[in-house]
Amino acid sequence: MLFQSSILLPLLPSLAAAITPPPMGNMNLVWSEDFEGVAGASPDSAVWNTMDAINTNDEVQTYTKMNTNLQISGGGTIQFVPRKSQKDGHWTSGRIETVGAWTPAEGKVTKIAASLLIGTNLAVQKQGLWPAFWALGDAMRHGTEWPAAGEIDIFEQVDGLPLAYGTIHCGESNGGPCNEPSGSATETVMPPDGTFNEYAVSIDRTNDDWRAQTITWTVNGNAYKVVSGADINDAPIWSSLAHSPLYLLLNVAVGGDWPGPPNLLTLDGYGSMMEVQWVGIWSS
Repeated sequence: MLFQSSILLPLLPSLAAAITPPPMGNMNLVWSEDFEGVAGASPDSAVWNTMDAINTNDEVQTYTKMNTNLQISGGGTIQFVPRKSQKDGHWTSGRIETVGAWTPAEGKVTKIAASLLIGTNLAVQKQGLWPAFWALGDAMRHGTEWPAAGEIDIFEQVDGLPLAYGTIHCGESNGGPCNEPSGSATETVMPPDGTFNEYAVSIDRTNDDWRAQTITWTVNGNAYKVVSGADINDAPIWSSLAHSPLYLLLNVAVGGDWPGPPNLLTLDGYGSMMEVQWVGIWSS
């Protein structure tokens, strides 16, 4: 099974070939990361900030830089592995954010995608786990508060349920066009855990009228959610989502306002991990 071989990757002494992002039709690859490196290594610090001093959404984990939580697998992937302390029951996990940020190009379609695998523990063993691939407005790094800076959640799963969520957060902290603080989430049935699948958003700015521009969520190229500028109906808010620099994030949270806390059945380790082959940004 693919997942079993993935678990064994950290034990391999040799360095496997990188798994590069695939072509996306006639689009040009703007940026990508293929997580090449030796088993147990940290992500490239020139590309990724490894977060270890952040806690949001009432999550219970502590993010660390330890390779037991976050590591290059040696097989062309990176693994985010939640761990529960045998001593005191405290959870730890991994989170990374790109150093750089990218602005969807005017007059073009920008696609942001990643190949993700979710561990094969049963849903009942994943209560409280919250893997995610998402983008935040770079304005967050320059003093703009959330959610006004804009957030596009490309993939989220909670509690091991076979559902992928695409969500946006924007505007004011309560209500508004993004229904804060919950956001405007849409779900679709996920492919089976234990296989790599492409989760993506495409930001289409080919129309000069911002109201006709769109953000589309896809799984393996199949669309399940579309939001237009007209749906938001506010030019500055739409700009925060589709016209402004975004940086990318990958993490596995534990607990939090949405999934709720883990329980005695929640299992840690590779069966509850998120594994990533590649991340890429393309432009038409």
